[in-house]
Amino acid sequence: MAAELLNGEPVAARIKMELTDRVQRLVAAGRTPGLGTILVGDDVSSARYVEMKVEESAEIGIRSYDEHLPSTASQGEIEAIIDRFNDDPNIQSILVQLPLPEGVSEEEVLLRVKPEKDVDGLHPTNLGRLVMGAPGPLPCTPFGIVELLAAYDVPVEGKHVVIIGRGVTIGRPLALLMAMRRPHCNAAVTVVHTGIENMKEIVLTGDVVVAAAGKAGLVTRDMIKPGAAVVGAGTTFLGRKLLSDVAEDVNEVARWITPRLGGVGPMTRAMLLRNAVLAAEKVR
Repeated sequence: MAAELLNGEPVAARIKMELTDRVQRLVAAGRTPGLGTILVGDDVSSARYVEMKVEESAEIGIRSYDEHLPSTASQGEIEAIIDRFNDDPNIQSILVQLPLPEGVSEEEVLLRVKPEKDVDGLHPTNLGRLVMGAPGPLPCTPFGIVELLAAYDVPVEGKHVVIIGRGVTIGRPLALLMAMRRPHCNAAVTVVHTGIENMKEIVLTGDVVVAAAGKAGLVTRDMIKPGAAVVGAGTTFLGRKLLSDVAEDVNEVARWITPRLGGVGPMTRAMLLRNAVLAAEKVR
């Protein structure tokens, strides 16, 4: 029997409906949420990703303030826009689309954003809040994965979650989040990566497996325990085709699995919108 698809589109749509109501209340109170976006260069996938976020922001009533700089933009030019967004009371959240051109320090650029306007939840201050279990914007993709699993009643609490990948955007914060004593988390978490010799043996013990390594087809059916839930969070491009870390044959042994398209992506964008609305609600 084929696995049940963890389709993120309908779940994200429900979240956006709830956010639309919250935005309408803010607008009625004279506080329209504002999202500032910064895109540097002409990478097609990055440009489309920002475009989708802007479109979905407009759908729920968030006003976008967009800056598109050429790939030749300097560190100072990028940081000048961030400073302007930081000082603009009409903008409560800021998105800097990565990757940035070679020669520009992504770390310095991201640190330039005020923590309270960090819509991605990846500023060191906000990651520190996650470590402490304190309130704050959560990293979008990890939180989206948690919400997606919860929406389909995938058992997580008390289960073994194996995360493949240790990156700062997914692997590390997801491990922290999944291990916390909070709804739909509270799991035993193991983080592995492609440098682990016995990775297959470890992944086979996972009740929930999240692949976030960015290596196409890394996870195959012989690595998955029958009945497990499998989330493909890592992607790569082959030309214009988007490839998942999870091979198609995993569908034959998993109980739940994300589709190649429409799984984690819509949830990531929905969580970004949630962070944007939360930032606007905190401004008095």
